[in-house]
Amino acid sequence: MNPHILFVDDEPNLIDGLRRMLRSFRQRWDMAFATSGSEALEIMAQRPFDVIVSDMRMPGMDGRQLLEEVEKRYPQTVRVVLSGSVGATEALGSLRPTHQYLSKPCDADTVQNTIERALRLRELLPQEKVGRLLSQTGSVPSLPSLYVRIMEELNSPDCEIGKVAEIIACDAGMTAKILQLANSAFFGLRGPVSTPSDAIFRLGLDVVKALVLSVQVFSAFESEHVKRLKLNRVWPHSLSTASLAQKIAVKQKAAPEIVDLTFTAGLLHDVGKLILASNVPDEYHQVLTRSGAAKINDWQGEYIAFGVTHAEVGAYLIGLWGLSDTLVDAIAHHHRPERSSGRKFGPLSAVHFADALEHHRRIEGGRYAARDLDLDYLAGAGLGSLAAEPEALVAELGGTKE
Repeated sequence: MNPHILFVDDEPNLIDGLRRMLRSFRQRWDMAFATSGSEALEIMAQRPFDVIVSDMRMPGMDGRQLLEEVEKRYPQTVRVVLSGSVGATEALGSLRPTHQYLSKPCDADTVQNTIERALRLRELLPQEKVGRLLSQTGSVPSLPSLYVRIMEELNSPDCEIGKVAEIIACDAGMTAKILQLANSAFFGLRGPVSTPSDAIFRLGLDVVKALVLSVQVFSAFESEHVKRLKLNRVWPHSLSTASLAQKIAVKQKAAPEIVDLTFTAGLLHDVGKLILASNVPDEYHQVLTRSGAAKINDWQGEYIAFGVTHAEVGAYLIGLWGLSDTLVDAIAHHHRPERSSGRKFGPLSAVHFADALEHHRRIEGGRYAARDLDLDYLAGAGLGSLAAEPEALVAELGGTKE
């Protein structure tokens, strides 16, 4: 069955232009076209749609209002804005319900690539699971203490962009969101942005303040959830894994851009745990409890309960937000790297190695077991000798942050 794509624009000439531009895709997509938000919702009530691509400025129900309704009613539908120049307030208001933002004029290849990439992500997380596991995830909640720190810093009259970057770089949820925004076509930044510090410096302090204080693109977990779901372990583990993976990449003499991507992949590799804890907290608490009692890994318990793991959930959202395929691959396969098509050294191999070392360092008091390492994969990626003596590696690299 072909995927269903809905395009929405109030200008008939632009709708006709889209029809002509996308004529060659009629054999691959079942496309529908609407000239208003209300018409779009009527069409969506008749059949499910995989992707909606909407203009922003429309009379009556504008693009933001439309996508907010789609988010509530059809959370499995990927939401894309395709719009021309709009005011800052209007555009910033559309960021939360939007997965990706494309600027007009936009060529057919860009539209095609954005839609096809979103459709490919369904291989990670089937549509029937999206609504329940991702729900209305406009942001990934943060540790309350980090959220308080970022709000205090941004509200301070002496706010420093370096301190803002330092706080955000410690938090997977904030990092994921700021990278999504920095890579959005709305901001017009040239070239991909792969680290939170780079994103913040390129966006500028005024924009970051507007995003956080006015649009509220960050959010925080309730303290009860942090304690009950043991989320206070996720942040230090993610930061430690990122630090160790980055050091491994440096040791392997990887290019600077790969080193940066490796740190970001390590920081985001468990972001799916935060998504599950935010969207299905009661079910996730049961998963953690059963996994502990059965003495299996959390991701194995997740698969038994949900049919997917936090790795696929996190990768799916990161992919929808337009971040790089390299990051998506590293997050999706960090427990089972053999499922990736690549075999050379990169963020995936470094994060797989660092993640296992970090888990065993915490759980087994510094003794490193190999049961969670894919030694064949690591050997193929050029890490075989390091995997053979993990204690020596960690000692050489100076350990990891607590």
